[in-house]
Amino acid sequence: MLSAKPRENITMGGHPDRNAQFENITQLKQDYLDAGNPVISMDTKKKELLGTFYRNGSLYTQAAIQTNDHDFPSSATGSVIPHGFYDLKRNTGYITLGTSHDTSEFACDSLFQWWVNEGIIHYPKAKSLLILCDGGGSNSSRHYIFKEDLQKTANALGLEIRIAHYPPYTSKYNPIEHRFFPHVTRACEGVVFDSVETVKTLISRTSTSKGLTTIVHILDKIYETGRKYAADFKEIMPIVFDTHLPKWNYRAIPQE
Repeated sequence: MLSAKPRENITMGGHPDRNAQFENITQLKQDYLDAGNPVISMDTKKKELLGTFYRNGSLYTQAAIQTNDHDFPSSATGSVIPHGFYDLKRNTGYITLGTSHDTSEFACDSLFQWWVNEGIIHYPKAKSLLILCDGGGSNSSRHYIFKEDLQKTANALGLEIRIAHYPPYTSKYNPIEHRFFPHVTRACEGVVFDSVETVKTLISRTSTSKGLTTIVHILDKIYETGRKYAADFKEIMPIVFDTHLPKWNYRAIPQE
């Protein structure tokens, strides 16, 4: 008998346009990289409770680490939501630590922070930004509230933002999932998340022998859940959908 670790390789669902979208994403990435425009992968890691809670992993320490015997949310001093970006060309990660809710506004505020703190510095001549992301969560391909907030962000930055969603059940292929987030998890193994500042310090240490580096920013802002897009947004929105697979591919072009 052999000792084996289970692998998450069984696809739970499919879509007839799956391969077509993968081919589209491959071409978009190459076009943007060839043009010197940034390509980033975006996603949110699991929400973590702050407090004396057990976390998987082990540490080299001379003292025993004591944690609560139950992970009751009511015992938490708060929570932290890591929203991440991975720059495919530069092999760099950027994490925004939210302390409220994972909403479309939070996702777009995180994008704004990445651009003003990192993007514009390394891509001063960029004409457009390509974002690779899943189709659900705070950046859902089905929700108009994300498109409205994305348009506001494009207007504020004066930068065209192109979105390419991965098809359903294929989030593991999003580059951030295997090039960045596993290293973030490793950097935080076994450490008690007693404060947002502790989480920031730990994630900031995320690196690899191949040159991955990480910057972390705390965004301590309250985000409202259940927001609705403006009543007339669908009728007047300036979002430009591609003719090919428009539900997964579109652009927010800055408006004056």
